[in-house]
Formats: sequence, structure tokens, C-alpha cells
Amino acid sequence: MKVLMFGWEFPPHISGGLGTACFGITNALATKNVKITFVIPKLTSNSANSCCNLVSAENIIPMNEKIIKSQIKHISKYIEVPSTLTPYLNDVTYKERVEQETKESVFSFSGNYGGNLMEEVVRYSAVGKKLGAKKDFDIIHAHDWMTFLAGIEAKKVSGKKLIVHVHSTEYDRSGNNPQQDIYNIEKLGMDSADIVITVSERMKQLIKIKYEISDDKIHVVYNAVTKDDLSAIEPLWQFKKGHDEKFVTFLGRITMQKGPEYFIDACKIVADKLPNVRFIMAGSGDMAKKMILKMASLDLTSRFHFTGFLKPLEREHLFNLSDLYIMPSVSEPFGITPLEAIKHNVPVIVSHQSGIAEILEHAKKVDFWNVKELSSAMIEILTNDKVSKQMVENNRKCLDQIDWKNVADHIISIYQK
Repeated sequence: MKVLMFGWEFPPHISGGLGTACFGITNALATKNVKITFVIPKLTSNSANSCCNLVSAENIIPMNEKIIKSQIKHISKYIEVPSTLTPYLNDVTYKERVEQETKESVFSFSGNYGGNLMEEVVRYSAVGKKLGAKKDFDIIHAHDWMTFLAGIEAKKVSGKKLIVHVHSTEYDRSGNNPQQDIYNIEKLGMDSADIVITVSERMKQLIKIKYEISDDKIHVVYNAVTKDDLSAIEPLWQFKKGHDEKFVTFLGRITMQKGPEYFIDACKIVADKLPNVRFIMAGSGDMAKKMILKMASLDLTSRFHFTGFLKPLEREHLFNLSDLYIMPSVSEPFGITPLEAIKHNVPVIVSHQSGIAEILEHAKKVDFWNVKELSSAMIEILTNDKVSKQMVENNRKCLDQIDWKNVADHIISIYQK
């Protein structure tokens, strides 16, 4: 089976769980003899993977290629498209300019989530149309809203079936105030798809209600975690543990969705009762500065550390140091990081408002807003070795059943359907 797959992240370019999930899925599908052409906006010099054919969206569509106007109407923002047409050109010089730019200029993608994201998403749809016209694949698989327009265009020109894989929605990222432009694309993608894959039952229910997608069209496929060898992992040099000292870790984007303020409030309660505990907030985001000020206002400066964004190996180092991992997300479609913590035999506490809570039977679960319950659970795990070890043992047993190859089997069954 051949799959044309559209993504926005792929190692080593990873901003969050989307890239991690795409990597796990493609690797596992490759072991099942699925041939994948994986398209991303921009390849880096380090982008290489034997499990699939990685294709850069750059160098595919000339700069003067007509942007797909049928898609722009679904976006309320005005999107400026580069044009060759300028004043003072006659018909001869204009033709020469067009020929020169067709030869030399191509669309350029950052592959990031910056101010030009919407423009890049629309340009990416032109790439989908171009690649879809080749028809050398059996099915189209698009990951998250940034790629939905590309998937739709590939479906239009090829006549092949489209699967949209929803790893997160605008309601998860923005609460009950979604950006209309993004919501419109998400809704269009789900309406246009033959099948919608979600990463949890929680997300399935949200999509049914907020996007009005029928139940029989939605399939839940939980994520997994890569079972890599951790024997060579060494602690981060900048963090040294004192005698009997313990580390509590938060790792994720420092945004409203991830609940960082609830983590800091709980840490204050724990810090007042346990003098041997330090707290680490790893990641970056729009609330980072606000959280630093909050931490300082609670007089936690000597006990609290902000690492900034961590690369994959640095994340492994940090988990190796941690004694407890917290994911207090306000709205988490799935949440792979608790599984990464469990790999390192770290007990975890997750919010009830996360998809991972559906499959981690023995993890401690609290409501994200219940700081008192969260701090009490933290104290119990940090002070009771028996409770901590039992939680780790039970979670490891659960982890044994969570594997990307099982995910691949489930996805292949959907392809065949």
C-alpha cells in the first residue's frame, strides 16, 4: 500500500507532540510494508529517515504558480500572494520576467508557526494539488489543520480517499474562543475527509459536538511511545541533585492549554511542606514570562528552574533526573509526555481533562483546577516510596501494551476500510 502523507513536523524539527507522533506512526507503518511519501514544508540538513520518502514542499511549486483560489474563500483573512505583475512592464518585459522567475523562484516555507502561517498553509495546498496529480499512491493521510487544505486538493485531483488525523483542535488550544480562520479549515477538512482519526475518545466527543461530524466517520487511534534504549542517558550537567533531593517536572508548551499556573500554585504548597524538593518547568510559550513572574511572586526562586525549549536528548536527560512528572493540562487531546516519563520509571500525575487518562489506568488523575488535590498527590508520591514504586510498576505494565506497531495495525485497518 502506498500513502501520500502530509505533515508539518518531522524529526529533527519537532515543536511538540505532533512531530513525535508522526515519527512513531511512519516508522511503525514502514514495518508493515506501507510505502509512505511524507511531505513537510521544509527539510533541514539533518532531515533523513529510512522509513519513508521525505519530500520538502519547497522546490515543487514555482513562485508564480496560481494559488488555489477555491481554498482562500474559506479563510477570512486577506492573504497576500507574491506577484510578478508590477508597474511599467510592457508585454515583452513581463514575459521575460515570468520566464526568469519560473526558472529561479520557488515557494519558500519556514515550516514554523509564526505570523506567516496562514499564507504557508494556503501555499502548501498548492503543493498538495501538484503531488496529488501524480496519482502514484493509494490513499491520502493529512495530519492536523495545517495540512488539511493540501489533503483536500490532493483528493480533488486524484480521486483517492482522504483521512484527516486530528491530533489537536482549535478548541483544545484556545479554549472556547477559537480563531475562526483555523476552525473553518478544521471543519472543512473533517467534512471533506472520508475518515477522521482522533487520538482519544475525549476528542471524538468534542469533534462530534463542536464540528458536527457523524459518529460513524470518526475512529479513535491512541498514540504510543518509542521504546528506545535508555542505558546511555546521563543527567543534564546543569542540574545536580543534593542528598535526598527530589525533582518534580513539568514539560510542555507554556501556554494556557497546558495549565502551567496550576502547576506553580501546587508547587508552592509542596515547597512549604517539603524542603528537599525542587521544581522544573521545561518548555517555551506565550505564558513563559508570566509564569516566571508568578514563580517569583510566590518566593520560589531558589527552588524553581526554567529550562526553555529542550531538544529530544535533553528531554530524555531531564526525565532521567525526575522523581515525579506532572501534566496538569486544561485540555489535552492525548499527551505523549507521561508515556515518556514512564519509560524512565517516573511516576506521573495527569489531569482528568487529558486523552492519556483514558488508557493510563494506574496513573494518579486530578482535575486541572484542583490545586489542593494535585499538591496532596504530589506530597504522597514524593514521601511514600511504596506508593511511588507501586505506581511505577503498574504504569510499566500498562506501557507494555502501548506500542506504535499496534497503532500501525489500527491505521492499516482504517486504510483497508
